[in-house]
Amino acid sequence: MSTPVHDDPLSRERSHLAASRSALRAMREDVESLDITDVTANWVNAAVLESQIEQRIKALADLSETPLFFGRLDYLHAPGAEQAEGGEGERPRPEAAYQTLHVGRRHVHDADGDPMVIDWRAPVSQPFYRASKKDPQDVSLRRRFGYTGGELTAYEDEHLLDPAEAAATSKLLQQEIERPRVGPMRDIVATIQPEQDEIVRAGLAGSVCVQGGPGTGKTAVGLHRVAYLLYAHRERLARTGTLVIGPNRSFLHYIEQVLPALGELTVRQATVDDLVAHVEVRGADEAATAVIKGDARMARVLRRALYSHVAPPAEGVVVVRGSRRWRVPVYELEEIVRELLARDIRYGAAREALPQRIAHAVLVQMERAGEAPDDRVQNAVARNAAVKALVKSVWPQVEPARLVLRLLADADFLAEHAEGILTEDEQKAVLWAKPARSVKSARWSPADAVLIDEATDLIERTHSLGHVVLDEAQDLSPMQYRAVGRRCTTGSATVLGDLAQGTTPWATRSWAQALGHLGKGEAVVEELTAGFRVPTDVIAYASRLLPHIAPGLTPVASIRENPGFFDVRTAAGAGTADVVAACRELLEREGSIGLIAADARVPELAAALAAAGIGHIGPGEETTHATRLTLVPASLAKGLEYDYVVLDEPRAVVDGEPDERTGLRRLYVALTRAVSGLVVVHAAGLPPQLG
Repeated sequence: MSTPVHDDPLSRERSHLAASRSALRAMREDVESLDITDVTANWVNAAVLESQIEQRIKALADLSETPLFFGRLDYLHAPGAEQAEGGEGERPRPEAAYQTLHVGRRHVHDADGDPMVIDWRAPVSQPFYRASKKDPQDVSLRRRFGYTGGELTAYEDEHLLDPAEAAATSKLLQQEIERPRVGPMRDIVATIQPEQDEIVRAGLAGSVCVQGGPGTGKTAVGLHRVAYLLYAHRERLARTGTLVIGPNRSFLHYIEQVLPALGELTVRQATVDDLVAHVEVRGADEAATAVIKGDARMARVLRRALYSHVAPPAEGVVVVRGSRRWRVPVYELEEIVRELLARDIRYGAAREALPQRIAHAVLVQMERAGEAPDDRVQNAVARNAAVKALVKSVWPQVEPARLVLRLLADADFLAEHAEGILTEDEQKAVLWAKPARSVKSARWSPADAVLIDEATDLIERTHSLGHVVLDEAQDLSPMQYRAVGRRCTTGSATVLGDLAQGTTPWATRSWAQALGHLGKGEAVVEELTAGFRVPTDVIAYASRLLPHIAPGLTPVASIRENPGFFDVRTAAGAGTADVVAACRELLEREGSIGLIAADARVPELAAALAAAGIGHIGPGEETTHATRLTLVPASLAKGLEYDYVVLDEPRAVVDGEPDERTGLRRLYVALTRAVSGLVVVHAAGLPPQLG
């Protein structure tokens, strides 16, 4: 006689979770057992198929600490087939016939193909995020689940059609938002809000810019948008590719587990520096110099300098074929060159077209003389030594790095092509004090590498991707925006940032300007103002800086019910001992701790922590339950988050930047990294802008 299952909702849901995990395991085993020995024509097909199978096996992994489903929808009527359709190229999903659906990170079906969990990205799951008492969307009940690790421990029901049930904030939702975190960034798929869901599910054709203050979830929204687009347009994006661009390696390491947790493994991640790595960067510019090199006007200077290499032909060209001589006169060559310049195609493409155009002119003469030349003859003429010599003199090859080298090293060359674009003082600022002898010996700066990327694109078109996500975009220069824009000229972009957190001297002042440089002036700008991460007292304190750093922005309004732990402490002496004491105090609480300090103070604080026997790691390294304290230079704090933050010497953070405005923005970033609590420790006076 079998043991009866307890007839209570929690037990039934736990049983469904166990069955769903078993079904997912069976799906994975089915893929692992595939035998492709008799279905591939050659080793190339076999290698491709093996790679696809390997990716599928990885996507079907069951993450034991991650809930397989996080919600349930009970519909009044079974959703129509059009609601249950999958992504591009997929047939309608079988969940269309079911009124009760569990919503999770991926689709799971049983041995008969019946759905046990539906993908959060499927149209039928959208009401989980958007249904309300005012607009129930045919949902009678929405159930949220609470987990401890991977174990289902609680549930919470919301009856959308019951007028007697008052609308209330979900306790489980609040707990999920506020629960302590250790390790990399986690996904927000269980807590996506309606305004976030609208951005996530926006179409692939259009570009979106998300202005969001600290804790509004803009980064997570951008990553979930990639996951959604890959679901809805998988075939197209498999051909064209996707890319996530972050500000630095620490940030990319922090976010790298979000997409795999959602079953997406093929999204490339990079920094802007990675994109433009044509040369080894070994130098650095003064802030004023970097601002000029990052100005969009430099694109015009580069274009002038490049096309100055095109010279009018001095004489005609004579092509000898057998006993016949064919002459293209100089005026006809001049016309060909003028036409190529007027077409505004890439320098390299025009150079490749020039010998073919000359060969065509020769073929016209051959046809007039009664010959019948074909394409092979035209190609042979284009390769003729006389034609090649003429092309070399009229439209010579130009190497991008050499072009930029000459501009930065040769004052006369720069003056000739920057006239009317850069002032004399600006020209002096970008010139190298000591010209480099060669491309390899030059101490290229990050801004120089972007100039080389621009020159490279002027010569040969940059490959365009289907979709690019650009995070922390407010810190990019106009020339960096152009570099990113080249990677999505035929695709779309999701731009994420916060104007108040711009901490470079060239930081973006308006999204309209930034999107123009990106080549996406038509992008829709959405603003997120509801704060889910930063506690009320912390964000209110940090927002005192907004009138001084971004007066036009709406302050973030925290929706957290927990005001958070917040304390400002005046330290004795140098303050180091008080900082260590604050870290020790917070380590008694659950969760991760970030000690954020001006870059110059990091070595001193590291030594103090070591002397006190407190282990710590650096940003980009993964926290563990044994080592939960991260020592973070203020310059690397952007985009990171910790349960508790100790902020050392706000005045030193401000003074560590080239100007006060940038320093205050850096301080704003540092103040808003906390999820549950913030302790500010200062021996010097606080910046007056904090009141």
